[in-house]
Amino acid sequence: MKFARLGDPGAEIPVLVDGDRHLDLRSVTSDVDGDFLASDFRERVTAALDADALPEVPDAASLRIGAPISRPSAVICIGQNYAAHARESGAEPPTVPILFLKTPNTVVGPNDAVTIPRGSEKTDWEVELGVVIGARAAYLDSPEEADAHIAGYVVANDVSERTFQMEVSGGQWSKGKIAPGFNPTGPWLVTPDEVDVQNLRLRSWVNGEPRQDSDTSDMIFDVRVIVHHLSQYVTLEPGDLILTGTPQGVAFGGKFPYLKAGDVVDIEIEGLGHQRQEFVAWKAQA
Repeated sequence: MKFARLGDPGAEIPVLVDGDRHLDLRSVTSDVDGDFLASDFRERVTAALDADALPEVPDAASLRIGAPISRPSAVICIGQNYAAHARESGAEPPTVPILFLKTPNTVVGPNDAVTIPRGSEKTDWEVELGVVIGARAAYLDSPEEADAHIAGYVVANDVSERTFQMEVSGGQWSKGKIAPGFNPTGPWLVTPDEVDVQNLRLRSWVNGEPRQDSDTSDMIFDVRVIVHHLSQYVTLEPGDLILTGTPQGVAFGGKFPYLKAGDVVDIEIEGLGHQRQEFVAWKAQA
């Protein structure tokens, strides 16, 4: 199953993406949120679909695409999870997962414009596989238990400001990760039965020029290991989002320029969809 949320920010309609159709889910749930994902959501949607109780959204193509999940309680990220990216960053591949956090207000629609922070000279792109939690996970006994706690997968752009992240960080990365809108997400939440999660191609482009091209099989720590490892330190709640790291090909590696106002970034993961953002200059609010 593929789920999406369509409409203006704060007023998105939850929908099931069924081929070319977008089916209104408001008879089943008010939103694609933690409560919905923790409630046997696939069975509920299947029953409504079989009962012909999901009307088509007639103007779906004209509506803004929101993030496919409502604001999560936590956005937890894994750093340097592809060996080549670790090396381009000047580091050895980690032996345990590196953890940092993004704030919930970074999560925006996949095609929303992204504001370059005031004073930024090193805003960067990062295509990443996102994991959405569907059942509370705490102290899992093994990586194999992770599957029962995953609702699905999303495309994410872990936008980063490298000066804030590395030079004025105080040893933590989150300063460079938490500007509003720094996590375009979607277009879809795709359930695990439709995804060969450790065999997905990830790609990014800037102004149409290729940047990243890799595969999730190159992860140092796979999805199950990440969820199990995190559960030893944090209770993962339904609707939470985990970003699993980015492959080589970002500006921080030194081969490409950082983003400037007017640049357009495309992000794509096989089977999970495509997103595009224009990067815009910061302006003081009236």
